[in-house]
Amino acid sequence: MLDAKKAPVKGAFLIFSSTTNLGPWTVALLLALLTLMPIAVVASAMLDPDQEIWAHLWQHVLPELLLNTLWLALGVGLGVTLLGTGLAWLTAACEFPGRKFFSWALLLPLALPAYVTAFVWIGLLDFTGSLPTWLRETWEIVWLPPIRSRGGVILVMVLALYPYVYLTARTAFQGQGRRLLEAAQSLGVSRRRAFFKIALPIARPGIIAGLSLALMETLADFGTVSVFNYNTFTTAIYKAWFSMFSLPAASQLATILVFFVLALVMLEQLSRNRRNYATSARGGGGAQRIQLTGSHALLATLAAGLIFLLAFVVPMLQLLVWTREIIATDLDLRYIDFAWHSLLLASIGAALVVSLALALGYTQRLNPTPAMQFTARLANIGYALPGAVLAVGFYIPVAGLDNLLIDTWRDYSGEEIGQVLGGTLAVMLLAYCARFLAVGFGPVETGLARITRSMDEAAQVLGKTGLNRLLRVHLPMLRAPLLAAAALAFVDIMKELPITLMTRPFGWDTLATRVFEMTSEGEWERAALPAVAICLVGLLPIYLLVKHSDART
Repeated sequence: MLDAKKAPVKGAFLIFSSTTNLGPWTVALLLALLTLMPIAVVASAMLDPDQEIWAHLWQHVLPELLLNTLWLALGVGLGVTLLGTGLAWLTAACEFPGRKFFSWALLLPLALPAYVTAFVWIGLLDFTGSLPTWLRETWEIVWLPPIRSRGGVILVMVLALYPYVYLTARTAFQGQGRRLLEAAQSLGVSRRRAFFKIALPIARPGIIAGLSLALMETLADFGTVSVFNYNTFTTAIYKAWFSMFSLPAASQLATILVFFVLALVMLEQLSRNRRNYATSARGGGGAQRIQLTGSHALLATLAAGLIFLLAFVVPMLQLLVWTREIIATDLDLRYIDFAWHSLLLASIGAALVVSLALALGYTQRLNPTPAMQFTARLANIGYALPGAVLAVGFYIPVAGLDNLLIDTWRDYSGEEIGQVLGGTLAVMLLAYCARFLAVGFGPVETGLARITRSMDEAAQVLGKTGLNRLLRVHLPMLRAPLLAAAALAFVDIMKELPITLMTRPFGWDTLATRVFEMTSEGEWERAALPAVAICLVGLLPIYLLVKHSDART
């Protein structure tokens, strides 16, 4: 029986070995095509738009979508920047009671999908929720700000997404070193002014990188805005496909959304190009932190504790309470299918993602030219694309290929056949690979960078070349990065909603689609059981982040 720890490594090698005869450039271009194809498909809808559909969208749909998307992006962007940057500075540069705990605990909200946090807070704060009901009965408070509002959806998404900025900003602050602030203070600059004039500008590329990730997730989100009935491009694409049965309308909406995403990608690339600006003095991590005392220390602990409470503790406890209440009546044989489908899709998808990431990383290593690096960046752009866009972009060509196969078989044999590819997992797995290739590529690229060229030369002297060198030298050294990539891809696919919801074969319900089904009907308690399962799996990448975090924290 295959060792579970070796499965990603063996699977990656088996699939990678089939690409070696193609050549580095062919492999890289094929992987870039995997991402560029859905973009080209949805963008082609603009070349010959249906005027009737376009007129309807512009008159009745687009104004609301553009306004809602703009407000959502602005609100979430401002919220995650302030919250993530502030918490990052506190835990990276200051010393206060509980700092060591909060330094990793503030990452835990990443384990909760945003749509899970959304339905928990609606279940708690809606008019019939437990908190408003208790306030009316105990204190006769009859009015609270409505949670089902633009402010409500922004607040929930800020609580769910601030860890992106927190993680990147904290890394940037840790890399600066305390000597910069000490030098500024020796010149008569106050601590507060030094933060805004020195520490914050130096950390700006890292903050922008985290902000870009949070905004990409905001534009890609489907489950959260669906729970709040807040119309955005992702919900409109879903409705155009499944309510209006109009792929052209879905394609045209997806094209507009791609423009927003590409703008964010350009912003993230600019921040990446300036990332060396965020590195700094040596030995900064070992320097003494700013010691907060008295009311300042108390406020820091309360602020970090309040965010941790609202973003993770309360939602998780409420999910567990609901699960305990419903598990006896709701847990049945259906959940075996939900769990099996989720685990199977996540396992196959993760194996494919890791294999393709290894192929891309190794081709880049064999040919480390600027053109190859640019091609690799194109192949990884899929993470910035919303799942709804990828679903539409892959479904259309697969449906066209299906029709071609059906017509060809009918002309050849005179018999009618049903769908060949459309009713399978093909579209889903293609979309998963395009969406999460970047998730696997990051750890693989980092792992390959640690293998020096001198090791390759030594292996070559010993007669280890080509696939033999990859199998005997590189794969054993890449075991940890490959396992990390597999774990991250596995969890992301488990949580992924729009691709699974829009492209799954009939009857292929998963834990994520079960959550969506129950929240669509307002059955918050019944949505808790599959949500808890997803959240527990989501703790895996958090463990990896904490395990590999800087020892100085």
